[in-house]
Amino acid sequence: MFMAGDYIQERFPNGLQIQLKEIHTAPIISHWIWYRIGSRHEQLGATGISHWVEHMQFKGTPRFPAGTLDKSISRTGGIWNAFTYLDWTTYFETLPAGSIDLAMQIESDRMLHSLFDPVEVESERTVILSELEGNQNQPTYRLAEAVQRAAFDSHPYRNEIIGSTEDLKQIKRDDLYHHYRRFYRPGNAIVTLAGDFEPKEMLERLSAVYADIPDGEPCDPPDHQETPLSEERRLTIEGPGSTTYMQLAYRAPQASNPDFFSFSILDSLLCGPTSLNMFGGGGISNKTSRLYRALVEKELAVSMRGGLQATVDPFLFEIILTVRPEHTPDEALAAIDHQINILQDTLVMEEEIHRAVKQARALFAYGSENITNQAFWLGYAEMFSNYDWFTGYIDSLEKVTPADVQRIAQTYLQPSRRVVGVYLPTRKESPGV
Repeated sequence: MFMAGDYIQERFPNGLQIQLKEIHTAPIISHWIWYRIGSRHEQLGATGISHWVEHMQFKGTPRFPAGTLDKSISRTGGIWNAFTYLDWTTYFETLPAGSIDLAMQIESDRMLHSLFDPVEVESERTVILSELEGNQNQPTYRLAEAVQRAAFDSHPYRNEIIGSTEDLKQIKRDDLYHHYRRFYRPGNAIVTLAGDFEPKEMLERLSAVYADIPDGEPCDPPDHQETPLSEERRLTIEGPGSTTYMQLAYRAPQASNPDFFSFSILDSLLCGPTSLNMFGGGGISNKTSRLYRALVEKELAVSMRGGLQATVDPFLFEIILTVRPEHTPDEALAAIDHQINILQDTLVMEEEIHRAVKQARALFAYGSENITNQAFWLGYAEMFSNYDWFTGYIDSLEKVTPADVQRIAQTYLQPSRRVVGVYLPTRKESPGV
């Protein structure tokens, strides 16, 4: 057992990593299990398979038949859910402290014994295809999908997590089961707990349910090399509606790159503060940001937002806006470029950086205020770096200088490094008009 700051690390002989954080503010424990498997690990022909496997984990084991899991959690007054992302898949249960063994029993059992019943597989195929069809009826989804695909030539980050219609129609039950057995193993997982427990006793309880699970064959992490963008890429999507949307995507550094912290400050100044906590937790208005003032206050856009995501490989910095009907996307883009040029040509004030750090500190406080979020961060940070990245995040932001922000703007926010996507509505005329 290794204690690092306010958390404890352990690794069982089968390779399973354990992270524990003792918190006695309420008689609650949150249990998460993280697998290093997401859309980043998928190949064409099997896009969406990780997300589909996540769905199948709720369809039962011999010990916990389909339909009994939700009732078991509900009877304790707990909550549970799961998420699939670019780099990972995670499952969590937050329960009264006296019921936490149920979470450990469920997750250790479905690490090995999920059924993948063929009837359930076909049922979920229908569910997921319906979900995808609903997404594709949304202009913003269609635009985001097209921009993300255009931003990468070969990296799987170009694919949507839910997968493509073609792949979802051809993936078979055995494909799903093989994917599950390959990646759902102790050496590819992290179990994180935060809450009302004594660490030594909790490690013994975890060992009793997880330590004897055999590990599978190690999987080499994918090594994706992506050629840098050398010229601006533009695309236009047309569809029903009356609203014009614009999305810009710039290649951005991975979370483990020191540039990520300077880029986070730039993001805050340009687009407004955003929380890295994907599970939620607080929000601060972006009305003080440069692009809000240049676009929304100047009535070029109805709304705007931006953001940077923490990923294993370099991903994207995105700016998304709803263009006002009386203005064009080119007018909005010119206003964005003007603000970026200012950042490239002029050093920001120290006071602006201090404000951005203060806002980030507040967002981190909001996003870590409950036990579920504390357990989330124990595992989430390990997916792209380590938990020390999280605990040192604010300190890293405080070291950012005006020159760092300018360098990030000059290096990453060049037109040649971006995709510009526009959704243009095609108004439908009423009959007889």
